[in-house]
Amino acid sequence: MQGYLNMSKRKSKSSSVSDKPHKRVRPVDEEEEEAANGYDSDQADDPLIKQHAGEVASDAGIVASITLKNFMCHSNLGPFNFGPNVNFVVGNNGSQLVSSRKEELLCILDNFNIQVNNPVSVLTQEMSKHFLHSKGEGDKYKFFMKATQLEQMREDFIYIKTMKNATEDKVCQHGECVKDLKQKYLDKEDRYKSLASLDDMDTKLEELQKLMAWALVAELEKESEPVKENLRSAREATKKYDEKVEEWKNKVEEAENKQKQVQEQLEAITQQLLDFQPKSAELKAEVQRKNTPVKTSEVTVHRCRANLRDLEKDKNQLSSRINDLKLSISQTTGVESQARTDRMEQIETELENLRHQISTLGQQTDQYQHACSRAKEEQGKMRREHDILQRSIEANRRNLQTVEGSRSNRLRRFGEHMPALLNAIQEAEKRGHFRQRPRGPLGYLISLKDPELALAVEVCLKGQMQAFTCDNHEDEKVLQGLMTRVFPHGRRPGIITSGFLPHVHDTRKRAVNHPEYPSVLQALEIEDPVVANCLIDQRGIESILLIKNKSDARRLMQGNNPPQNCNQAFTIEGDQIYNNRSYTAEQSRANLLSGDVEEEIRHLQREMENQRGLASRLQQQMKRLDEDVKQNEGLLQRTHREQKTTKDRATKLQLELTDLNNVEEPQSEDLSPLEEELQEIVAKIASKCAECEEARAQMAQHKASYDRADQEYMQLKEQISMVAEEADSKKDELSKTDQEVMKCKHHKKHYDTKRTAHLSSIQTLETSLASKEQELQTSVAKATEICPERLESRRTAKSLDTEISRLKVKIATQQEQQGDREEVVRQYHEALEAYRSMAQQMKNLNGFIRRLNGIMNQRQQVYADLRRFLSARCKYYFDNMLSQRGYTGKMTFDHKKEMLSISVHPGPGNQADLSDMRSLSGGERSFSTVCFVLSLWSITEAPFRCLDEFDVYMDMVNRRISMDMMLKVAAGQRYRQFIFLTPQSMGSLPESKIIRILRLKDPERGITNRERGQEEDP
Repeated sequence: MQGYLNMSKRKSKSSSVSDKPHKRVRPVDEEEEEAANGYDSDQADDPLIKQHAGEVASDAGIVASITLKNFMCHSNLGPFNFGPNVNFVVGNNGSQLVSSRKEELLCILDNFNIQVNNPVSVLTQEMSKHFLHSKGEGDKYKFFMKATQLEQMREDFIYIKTMKNATEDKVCQHGECVKDLKQKYLDKEDRYKSLASLDDMDTKLEELQKLMAWALVAELEKESEPVKENLRSAREATKKYDEKVEEWKNKVEEAENKQKQVQEQLEAITQQLLDFQPKSAELKAEVQRKNTPVKTSEVTVHRCRANLRDLEKDKNQLSSRINDLKLSISQTTGVESQARTDRMEQIETELENLRHQISTLGQQTDQYQHACSRAKEEQGKMRREHDILQRSIEANRRNLQTVEGSRSNRLRRFGEHMPALLNAIQEAEKRGHFRQRPRGPLGYLISLKDPELALAVEVCLKGQMQAFTCDNHEDEKVLQGLMTRVFPHGRRPGIITSGFLPHVHDTRKRAVNHPEYPSVLQALEIEDPVVANCLIDQRGIESILLIKNKSDARRLMQGNNPPQNCNQAFTIEGDQIYNNRSYTAEQSRANLLSGDVEEEIRHLQREMENQRGLASRLQQQMKRLDEDVKQNEGLLQRTHREQKTTKDRATKLQLELTDLNNVEEPQSEDLSPLEEELQEIVAKIASKCAECEEARAQMAQHKASYDRADQEYMQLKEQISMVAEEADSKKDELSKTDQEVMKCKHHKKHYDTKRTAHLSSIQTLETSLASKEQELQTSVAKATEICPERLESRRTAKSLDTEISRLKVKIATQQEQQGDREEVVRQYHEALEAYRSMAQQMKNLNGFIRRLNGIMNQRQQVYADLRRFLSARCKYYFDNMLSQRGYTGKMTFDHKKEMLSISVHPGPGNQADLSDMRSLSGGERSFSTVCFVLSLWSITEAPFRCLDEFDVYMDMVNRRISMDMMLKVAAGQRYRQFIFLTPQSMGSLPESKIIRILRLKDPERGITNRERGQEEDP
């Protein structure tokens, strides 16, 4: 089927109702008024005849003409030129044909907003038949919803909600993008701000350099001050040195005068001794001369006595020899010789056994000695271990007392005297002895956020846990005095002196900041900023990490990229980890920061019980070792005695063996020569006795002469000795005076040297002062060149130089990291613009969604109101239309269940009950359909009204009434176009300009579609 639709629209100045005052727009109220006037069939002609003279422009245009090819049984139908208002298309029916080519038709419909599927605009016979024969009240409700376009509104609402939900989902997704853009913007902002911080660092570097210049000047001035003071003191000390030199010069003169006097006295005494010397020499020579005969006579007497002793000895030996020979000769036999040989063999055997026994006893002695030394060494080790254990037990006992005392006062954990010390500090503070109250112990003023880190923090802070901090040195002296009074013995807490500040140091630049592990500063809760600053200054707790796992600590600290600003870390066991080394903690439990006091008490009690058990075992072992040592020492002594006895026995046997070996075999000889020799010896003895008596008398004579000479000599010698003693005393006195002279000269030389050195030091100081003043002038000139105005600083030049170097390195590092300045600024502005744009879009979308929710809620309420209003109007018009024929009916809407119930009765309402439309005849149903459609026409707006075979099943009366009703409606709606298709004749219609009747050709029923197409092709 091919169709050609020619649409024409009346020309007007504007499509707006307000712009066309001459155009008649019939309001709904006017339509209702006309419908309510009750036009009947007898009056149908009058309004058509009276109102055809004027033309009213259509709202959206009209269907000007239609040309159809291959439509039903018609090969070429049309063109049909339609009128602007009422059009009737009449003719015979034909079989229906369906074509799939409707693109052009859809374009036309879309262009002119023609709602073909809306039954109000175009109601086909099939659709009407389906509606009339539908058993479901839901289908009727759908028909009503589709006709009034409420269904389209609902679908639009559903579509809008779906799109809104999709938009909200996308907004949520874009929210993540906004977070990413914000993070990117913040990163770029940090880099951008770091540019400002770089400028600040440059400014700070310049200020530090100015401070450095004048700090050097100040240090040079400080260095010059001691030189000036020393020079002044040295010049004042020169007078003292001069006085000392003069004093010792006088003392040297006095000592030399005294030395001269003593020397003269000694010389006089020495001369007297020299005068005694010749006589003494003479007497001495006399004594020596007389002593020579005495000595000679003594030698003679001594020689005579020696000869007598030798002769007596020879006599005795010779007599003994003679007697032995006589006895030996009488006793010598063969049996004695054999016995001596056997005895010698027996002795040798016994000696061999004794030697073996001595060797064995020596080995046993070594073993016992080694066992004793080893036992004593082990005993010493155990004794040392026992002493250490006893000290540990005593320390744990004191700790247990301290911890038990800390049940009521946690301060006692830091020492039993600590509460007394704090009380003394409070009392001194009340009396105004402190400028600022000292803080401490520091460990008492901190608390842990995580109790598991107690050991790590305690090992990290060490001595600072019990230390105090003071604001100034005067407060430190007062606190030391209090500690001396409270701690009379033992170790005292340390004191840290540093100025107090009311706020905590800003450590953001030098502190470590790790996402997983806290620093010591972050792990502590410190209320007092003085305590926090003290720990930051003394221990650097802001740059020390706390890592529970040892492996993680080693991996993090000793890896390729340790955390920035972190110099060390502590594990939960207290191990200290550096980037290149690590140390194990000496303690295994926290003593001062542990939170569970009862658990700490139980741990100490268990540890003391274990230590006491170990000490008891050590004592038992030492007791056993004592018994072993005593046993080994007893065995050693017995072995020594046995060894000594064995050696004595061996010695005796060896002597006996030697004697047996020395025994000579007796020989038979003549004893007469020996007896003769004995007689000669006796004669010599008698001669020597006489000679000895004579020499003794001569020696006594010489001795008396010698004694007289010696006595005279000794008298003179005694006199000389007395003079010599006097000379010695003078020598001693002279020696003392010499020493005094030397001492005075030494002191004089000493002070001369010191005075010379002092003058030299003065000259050196003057030279140094001149050099420093010259250097100071140079430094002042340089500082004035750098900063004309002098700046005062409490910091030293060294600290300023260190900070300048660190700041230069930081500036260089930051410049290297940041890169190009313009690129950083550009990236920052781009990221900011992107973030702001996306954030604004998100804000607009969220606002749009909120407004859309409000509008949707309002529209849904309006939709409900409109649906209720249209339902009421539809009921009203339906009842009105039925009443024109004398029918009664009822239309019931259930919007919740989406159901529409229609009941119609041909008679008056009081004559019969209402019944369903399907119980009506075909004409009655068609009439009811027309009434329903007309009621829908009255409540809806559509540019076209089309009805197909609306009067097929009507009788003439219903058809006439329906026609009058439709013409009346068409006459009241001149701005709309009505097209009615019917196979019935329209000859009874009145003539009117607004009515146009179009007749179809009779269908070509004998020709197929293919043949028709072939005929049309040429």
